[in-house]
Amino acid sequence: MAIPDYQTAMLPLLRLAGDGKEHKFRDAVEQLAIEFGLTSHERSELLPSGTAFLFDNRVGWARTYLKQAGLLSSAKRGTFQITDLGHQLLARNPQRIDSSVLEEYDDFRAFRSRRRETTDQAGPTNAPVHVEPQPLSTETPEDRLAAAYRSLRDELELDLLEQVKSSPPAFLEQLVIDLLVAMGYGGTRQDAGRAIGKSGDGGIDGIIKEDKLGLDAIYVQAKRWEGVVGRPEIQKFAGALQGHRATKGVFITTSSFTREAIEYAALINTKIILLGGKELVGLMVDHNVGVSTVGVYELKKLDSDYFEGE
Repeated sequence: MAIPDYQTAMLPLLRLAGDGKEHKFRDAVEQLAIEFGLTSHERSELLPSGTAFLFDNRVGWARTYLKQAGLLSSAKRGTFQITDLGHQLLARNPQRIDSSVLEEYDDFRAFRSRRRETTDQAGPTNAPVHVEPQPLSTETPEDRLAAAYRSLRDELELDLLEQVKSSPPAFLEQLVIDLLVAMGYGGTRQDAGRAIGKSGDGGIDGIIKEDKLGLDAIYVQAKRWEGVVGRPEIQKFAGALQGHRATKGVFITTSSFTREAIEYAALINTKIILLGGKELVGLMVDHNVGVSTVGVYELKKLDSDYFEGE
């Protein structure tokens, strides 16, 4: 099944704590992962920041909100235990615990309440105005940040691909130089510049050093295509590699590949990496080629060790 949102994890987490014992958060996450039937792939899915596992993060937020409602407590770091209020809620045999249930508790309403001050046009009054809290979203704050990031990145990649497609043909070769060097290939940019675009032999556009010492070489073809690249083009590239006794190649295009082309590249002994337009611009963003940073946002968490130290 899909990774559950954090509100869906609330009831199973409270039920797990229903035995009244002190539970380690790490153990609880593993037990809930089994209960939800998550695959190893789902368990290993990370937040976009790469700093935490997605499921762990959602269970963490479930614990946080249950604690704010007074249903769970934590006697020490990394553990939690059910409270009397938590026992009372489980005794009601709820089918689900979400924001509508948590709003029944004073502590949670106090946690959720927000106040703002407004200034009268006739003069400052500093009169507080109560703003009713909105229902909790099924997304954690990290989920919302991730969604915003993905939206901005998708838009950037679309713009980037359109820009690459509308640039002169020779620009793609220059772009490939910059990208491969940024990824650590090609030795120096000067070495890469001499290699790319110099062969033009049987479907080979260039030869790039795999490492700075040049212990191995990667043969490259970089082309702008209007349609989908099919198997015949990959066969032609593979034949060119064999003619050079080469074992590694990268075929880069601004379009995409047919299923037959992808399957062929995966079956042959020669290692050929296929980079379509989507993958190309994704690597450009990852390695800061053709893009610039406009802002950096740091996510921080409480350093419990600082407060527990002498």
